[in-house]
Amino acid sequence: MTNGNETKCAIWPDVSVKDHQSDILQGVAWYVSLRAGGDYQITRQAERKMQHIGATVEAQRIRARLTTWLVEMRQQGEEWPLVTTEVIRRVSVSHDLIAYERADRLLRYLVSLAPTLGSSTRLGNDEFINAMVVSESINLEEVNYLARFLNDQGLIAAQFAMSDNYLIFQVTVPGHAQIAQRELEVDSSQTFVAMWFDPSVNGLYERGIGPAVEAAGYKPLRIDQKPDANKIDDEIIAEIRRSRFVVADCTHGDDGARGGVYYEAGFAYGLNIPVIFTCRQDMFDKIHFDTRQYNHIGWGEPEDLVEPLKNRILTRIGEGPGRR
Repeated sequence: MTNGNETKCAIWPDVSVKDHQSDILQGVAWYVSLRAGGDYQITRQAERKMQHIGATVEAQRIRARLTTWLVEMRQQGEEWPLVTTEVIRRVSVSHDLIAYERADRLLRYLVSLAPTLGSSTRLGNDEFINAMVVSESINLEEVNYLARFLNDQGLIAAQFAMSDNYLIFQVTVPGHAQIAQRELEVDSSQTFVAMWFDPSVNGLYERGIGPAVEAAGYKPLRIDQKPDANKIDDEIIAEIRRSRFVVADCTHGDDGARGGVYYEAGFAYGLNIPVIFTCRQDMFDKIHFDTRQYNHIGWGEPEDLVEPLKNRILTRIGEGPGRR
């Protein structure tokens, strides 16, 4: 291993990292980068690819989207997400977060810094960097633009001083209320289960996902087993909104990937609801490219899934209210 004190981040080359190690034999380097949101590892081929994407605005947007991907991977339970050339390719052709989502993520971050009503908080250098990470911003100007939107909406009351790179703000009552309302809409004990509705995988829910969710202290919900379900599409949207997190199993039959599972997982992601992916091991090479970069818990028999899924839930989500 080699250490570097002034090594630049492989994703954001203008920023120094807190720590860096590399293994020439494995062809992998490890970085601890505040600008990239924390820890990550990257292959040497991916490092070279990042060195050649340039410094255009589009290149910066790719870096920002890759940072969002790293954040989401850590939320999935990956302590050291691995950046490969394939990950970079997928990020390069993906879309930016929409502006409203970026503003909402910034608001959530500001609330976390100033949870007390009426408190004034100064956003210093490290906080500005974190704000760029959470809001998929490429510079301080974008963070301030989003903050001005929140200010104009009455969600924060802010004083801006771009020349000194700081922002003093208060989260207003409407700002606190917007975040609190969304949290109140969530049933802290419910887990939405997205999976193939086929008899061949019924045992997965009954002997795998269900017992794992319950062992972690949560209540699993599979929409086709809800006794009072009305129009199923509306019920799915409503129940995902109420759920603490989603378990999405990507196993499918000969007719191809289950579009509903990917839609439900994507909808949950749009609401900042955590998604935990599972898949039967013999289907790993058939996982759709939209989620292939995320960690999927593999299983052979349904019972194989109980312990690893329970542990993933406890690590990433925490104990549910029914945990004994």
